[in-house]
Amino acid sequence: MAEVKLAAQIRTEFGKGAARRTRRANQVPAVVYGHGAEPVHITLPGHALMMALKTANVLIGLDIDGKSTLVIPKAVQRNALKGDIEHVDLLTVKRGEKVTVEIAVHAEGELAPGGNLLEYVQNTLHVEAEATHIPESVTVSVEGLDGGASVHAKDIELPEGVVLVGDEDAVILQVVAAQAEEPAAEGAEEAEEVVEA
Repeated sequence: MAEVKLAAQIRTEFGKGAARRTRRANQVPAVVYGHGAEPVHITLPGHALMMALKTANVLIGLDIDGKSTLVIPKAVQRNALKGDIEHVDLLTVKRGEKVTVEIAVHAEGELAPGGNLLEYVQNTLHVEAEATHIPESVTVSVEGLDGGASVHAKDIELPEGVVLVGDEDAVILQVVAAQAEEPAAEGAEEAEEVVEA
């Protein structure tokens, strides 16, 4: 995964008023924590951060007062109406260090004929991966799956160096059989016959 570089500034003002002023200046308040160090309060350029966060589990190289720190996003707070980023928690990582993250699951392929529907029971997987090699997502083939079939966490092939964390028997995807509509149609015809009689 490519590293995105962002310049950060140390934040000295706190509270709602300070946060509003920061956002008006197109900056986003953030906190960097991890490795037992004291949390560092910073601001980040709003547009550059928004672009970086379009990539899931993006690796960010922060420049804080001339010191370079590698981080990954841990929690992103967005405005409920506008969707703007309001605050970000960032976790310090080191090259070679293993981290636990969520990665997106994507399905590809055609289900068996018959109008079956694919349902995502979970759309992410918890995995452990090296901090600088976190996959953005995994892809699962649902080619030819019929109604009643399901894909479990343990069935999903993960990239090399990535390990599943959590319940391996958890259902991730399931195929819901098409609902038969014929009985309802027959009932309607019978009702019409009764009315005619």
